Amino acid sequence: MTTLPNVTRRGAMALAAGALALGLAGPAAAEVDFSGKTIEWIIPFSAGGGSDTWARFNAPLMSKYLPGNPTVVVVNEPGGGSTKGTNLFAARAKPDGLTILGTSGSTQFPYLLGDPRVRYEYKDWKIAMAGPTGGVVYTTPALGLKGPEDIAMLKGKELVYASQGATSLDLVPLLGFKQMGFTVQHVFGFKGRGDGRLAFERGETNIDYQTSSAYIKNVQPLVDAGTAIPLFSWGVLDAAGNVVRDPTFPDLPSFPEAYQTLTGAAPSGPDYDAYVAFFTAGFPAQKMVFLPKDTPDDIVDAYQAAFEAMKADPEYQANAESVLGTYEQVTGPLAQALFDKGTTIAPELRKQVAEMLANDYGVKLGEE
Repeated sequence: MTTLPNVTRRGAMALAAGALALGLAGPAAAEVDFSGKTIEWIIPFSAGGGSDTWARFNAPLMSKYLPGNPTVVVVNEPGGGSTKGTNLFAARAKPDGLTILGTSGSTQFPYLLGDPRVRYEYKDWKIAMAGPTGGVVYTTPALGLKGPEDIAMLKGKELVYASQGATSLDLVPLLGFKQMGFTVQHVFGFKGRGDGRLAFERGETNIDYQTSSAYIKNVQPLVDAGTAIPLFSWGVLDAAGNVVRDPTFPDLPSFPEAYQTLTGAAPSGPDYDAYVAFFTAGFPAQKMVFLPKDTPDDIVDAYQAAFEAMKADPEYQANAESVLGTYEQVTGPLAQALFDKGTTIAPELRKQVAEMLANDYGVKLGEE
């Protein structure tokens, strides 16, 4: 399996020369001028989730560094497990740089699995930036747990999880919880992870996860108040392709560590292989920014140059880790490599998961 280094903000110095090497600040980019323009950044999720938090952090900095300092507006278009807003972008966005799309694993998974709602083709787009992320699973103290070491107390409990759908990024917790042997009712149809968190806060669910940016912003205060108990992070990939502890959450066990605490053995077997495959597709390339396929190269270059320039901004450097975690947002060949990794899955693992979804959840992929 082709592996990539774990891209974190702590590894940023290794990427610092990338912008110059890629020619991102060349003359072509300088010819682009967005003066007086408004750029719509389509986020196919509801407000308050990880993608929304990520976009709203980046948007004002993009405005500052794109040529002509345009206004960058985040537009939430939730629905269909993120396929609704993504289909709209695919159908309507013009190659003029004035509409961009932010995707996540919840946009990639329906594409990978052949979800009939998908009307978009990733290969039709040009990538401007990719950002890895992680995520943390948490539960309610009402179940009696005090910390990650008590995870075995969840065995046999009736757990309820608010899901965007079986082919969304929520496939990762579905596969993970199944691997752990938890009894979980996955309530499908939520429009975003932010909606899932609100359901948890209302007491309608008792287990949830949020991607790192949303966890840091919206769940850590619940943990501090004693109304949420963190269990584990999904982890990150090391250079050898192993799932290891997430440096953004160094005090929390990774999924494999939590599994071993729960069962006394390291995870293995076909179900774990499927989990790792979709975790890999969904998290190392979790957040990506795209432009339509016919967008001129000078506009793409201008976006990439803006993303590189904003990372040197004092405001970005002061706040990125507290908002996004330790993950580095990247451009150029590394972004392309993450893009390729996030939109590719082994056919046999795709078949295995599709059959599981059909047999266990009645999800018939490829059927209207």
